[in-house]
Amino acid sequence: MLNYIWALMIMAGIIYGSLTGNIKEVSNAALDSAGEAIALCITMMGVMALWVGLMEIAQTSGLIRKLTKGIQPFISFMFPRIPKEHVAREYIATNIIANVLGLGWACTPAGLKAMEELAKLEEERGTPGYVSEGKSTFANGRKGQNKTGKSNGELSMVTDGKSGRVANNEMCTFLILNISSLQLIPVNMIAYRSQYGSVNPAGIIAPAIVATFISTLVAVVYCKMKDSRKRRG
Repeated sequence: MLNYIWALMIMAGIIYGSLTGNIKEVSNAALDSAGEAIALCITMMGVMALWVGLMEIAQTSGLIRKLTKGIQPFISFMFPRIPKEHVAREYIATNIIANVLGLGWACTPAGLKAMEELAKLEEERGTPGYVSEGKSTFANGRKGQNKTGKSNGELSMVTDGKSGRVANNEMCTFLILNISSLQLIPVNMIAYRSQYGSVNPAGIIAPAIVATFISTLVAVVYCKMKDSRKRRG
């Protein structure tokens, strides 16, 4: 859908420029924007390399491990159904820490691994939609059944003969926390403001902390409300 919207906006600009005799300005703006985009990409690549490198140093030094242990009570509160020794907890903690420090790029690999481990956990539980091919016993459009033949009340999805996956409660909670994460140092925003000539690029830090704290608080309350409602249901 976004592709159609962008294509419509580009065509509207070209047509309007042609009709008003400003097609030269449209061409110049397109070229200038292309050059500016390349410059911004180079700047952000440098920022990304710096902070991803710092994240690797923090992991090697054991700092991430210590921080991970420190937020385990929060992980247990938000994800009570994940076993305490499960590897998914470590990836979730790493992702949260990277987000809090504003290292958006560094948190992505941990986030993907966390989702992968959560899917494996569901497969171990025998949840329909996560059972390996050949082990699934549920059918198209009917209530899912596990290997014992008992219905768990979830609908399965089958595409081209293969079972699809539906995000479980832990996955949804993790995604919401990831999107709304508290950020102490909004690295990306500071880099953007610096690139475009802000006299005080770091001035965004205080408003960002307040905004992301509120968004995280709302996310926690929402996730626990939904989890409580699901348990009662």
